[in-house]
Amino acid sequence: MTDSPISHHTGGSVEKPAEDDGSPEQKAQMEQAYQQMQRKLRITKLDEDIKHKIMVLSGKGGVGKSTVATGLALCLARRGMSVGLMDIDITGPNVPKMLGIEAAELNVEDGQIHPALGPHGVKVISMAFLLEDPDKPVIWRGPIKLGAVQQFIGDVAWGELDALIIDFPPGTSDEPLTVSQNLPGIDGMVIVTTPQEVALLDSRKSINFSKTLSVPVLGVVENMSGYTIRGTAEPSTEVSVMGPAGVPLQALADEAGDWSLTLDIFKSGGGASAATELDVPFLGSLPFDPGVVRGGDDGVHRIIAEPDGETARSFNSIVDNILATLEEGSGPQVRIT
Repeated sequence: MTDSPISHHTGGSVEKPAEDDGSPEQKAQMEQAYQQMQRKLRITKLDEDIKHKIMVLSGKGGVGKSTVATGLALCLARRGMSVGLMDIDITGPNVPKMLGIEAAELNVEDGQIHPALGPHGVKVISMAFLLEDPDKPVIWRGPIKLGAVQQFIGDVAWGELDALIIDFPPGTSDEPLTVSQNLPGIDGMVIVTTPQEVALLDSRKSINFSKTLSVPVLGVVENMSGYTIRGTAEPSTEVSVMGPAGVPLQALADEAGDWSLTLDIFKSGGGASAATELDVPFLGSLPFDPGVVRGGDDGVHRIIAEPDGETARSFNSIVDNILATLEEGSGPQVRIT
């Protein structure tokens, strides 16, 4: 694998082997072998330095996977944990923008890349930091792309972490396979889906992919599960609202006159059903929240903007379930062989 994807942009490289009388080709081979050895040693040490490693995947795009990954990282960090967030999406990295740190610059010391710092001290590494022009597409063939993924794993100075959240591009292709084969001690995968059947079909593929790799599925998160509307009326009176497909929905105002209704824009319950069908945990649902969209554009995640809001409470419930599963320590772990 070539080291060019990252070292070209950061200007850093690990210590070179001593010069000898060999040919230029031999020197290049020796240097490459030395770099690979150093990287393998650092990757092996990650198993000691990082307590939990969690992969966040989705079978298809547009289900809010990066939003979920950043939300999990922020929730864990707000609990006082040291957290890293690895944005492994090479061609469409969005995490830095969601966290409002897209202008951050990475430092390289002693041949290692030091992550940028996001809200609550979350350490972030992303291809977005390394692109000279964010509007220019990244067109890399498989070997170069996978070389960059290996550098994200082995050449980043994460230090000691309680958790490392890894955000992947959609699907079950090269990136999750490369990480699962190179990163020791993976605790498991979190699968993100939305309630509609098309997304659930792809999520089932992600679950079966994890089983093929013998990586535990920590659970399924159903995103955009429902949109809650609220209003006021005469106390203890019934309110009727026209719901999706023209079906009227009724709500009862409380003694203060407040009422609320949840509209299942993309159906509901599909994530829980898929989890039950495939015998994996259901971690919880996240509401359809327009504020999440605004926050992603503005660089202020919903958990930061409204730490006590409905979305933040839902994220915290999901994190509780993940931590409970991790404490049980069930399932095999992938190790470097």
